[in-house]
Amino acid sequence: MKVAVLGLGYVGTVTAACLADRGHRVVGVDPDPHKIDAIRAGRSPVVEPGCDELIERGLARGALCVTDDERAAFGCDVILVCVGTPSDRGGRVDLSAVDAAVHSLDPLWADPRSDPTILLRSTVPPGTLRHHVAPAIAEVSGRSFGVDLHVGTCPEFLRETTAVRDFYEPPLVVVGAADEHTAAIAGELFSFVDAALHVVRPETAEALKLCCNAFHALKVTFGNEIGELCRATGADSRDVMALFCEDHKLNISPAYLRPGFAYGGSCLTKDLRALSEVARRHDLDLPMLSHIAVSNDRRRDNVLDRVIDLGARRVAMLGLSFKAGTDDLRESPYVQLVESLLGKGIGVQIYDANVNPRRMFGGNGDFMEARLPHLQRLLTDDPVAALKGADCALIARADAGVVRALVEVRPPAMIDLCGELPGELEREPGYEGVAW
Repeated sequence: MKVAVLGLGYVGTVTAACLADRGHRVVGVDPDPHKIDAIRAGRSPVVEPGCDELIERGLARGALCVTDDERAAFGCDVILVCVGTPSDRGGRVDLSAVDAAVHSLDPLWADPRSDPTILLRSTVPPGTLRHHVAPAIAEVSGRSFGVDLHVGTCPEFLRETTAVRDFYEPPLVVVGAADEHTAAIAGELFSFVDAALHVVRPETAEALKLCCNAFHALKVTFGNEIGELCRATGADSRDVMALFCEDHKLNISPAYLRPGFAYGGSCLTKDLRALSEVARRHDLDLPMLSHIAVSNDRRRDNVLDRVIDLGARRVAMLGLSFKAGTDDLRESPYVQLVESLLGKGIGVQIYDANVNPRRMFGGNGDFMEARLPHLQRLLTDDPVAALKGADCALIARADAGVVRALVEVRPPAMIDLCGELPGELEREPGYEGVAW
């Protein structure tokens, strides 16, 4: 394919060199004469192992050329926008370079035969392609996004010093597209990569890149704060984290990494409190760890606000224990939510097949008596009965019985707290979802 790469910074240089090395005919475009001169001399304008060799090889084969003339992109099959998107101190992303790159293509649309696929590879906030880039191109081209205007987003997952290897061996290839043609062209462009291709909404692809980098930052911060705690208490922080990383079932795994409701249960809540207390006792300031519970409480408050905004006067709570398959109510966020709803004068009817107050003893029974002494009056053994007359269903379980009841009753509004409802119910008019 004939490919134009707009912007020859870090991402653009590596992208252009690697695509040329895999058989595409690539033209790199950048207004900076220093970058153009460096590449023409066979040198990468950025320090990246292996990039010089790829550039030299691409130039020698005629597969790679560079220019400061954006018109070189006009005859290309694919145009990759790889310009910088810095942020200010407040976090707002500067899209001026993206705007300039997009507007440099305006003369291209004077030819009705022009039909390039434009892929935004720069890192941008979710919604940028649909609400910012696509409308600007549509206004000039007279085409419609998702129909005959083929624009999408294809985020990169490159790390400095390993970018060439990361380009050829990515964990996945993600394309945000609103039409099949854009997705197909992006798949063809990266067909040499041995990784799964995921076609998603543009907003999803844009959010994914930010999510990945935020999680990397989170891991660094978590490791550093645990290190401080270990040093203060005499534990070996390196041994702790090395053993921590050996657990691929829960720690380094997809476990818990799913949008949903607040965490609960006696272990997570108790041990996080204990860790925070140890930090305070040693005069340690661990802001990330100390704010986990604050963020968790906010999840519960958000659901309460949504129920109030719906104007619901009666709610069906489908699931009460802190997780499915147990009757343990201790520190259950659903118990706390029920308490808040009742406190607001909202009626609650509860269904949980595992919860029977007559069989609850010990700490679990004590917790129930302290928090929901009138639980027996709120419970029903039939999910249909819980849903009858409810203005809103709060769904903490999505087992077969609950799903059948939801299909039968069709409550006016549903808020999925477990993230496991089948697709047909997610499309109901009153479906609220739980994509925090």
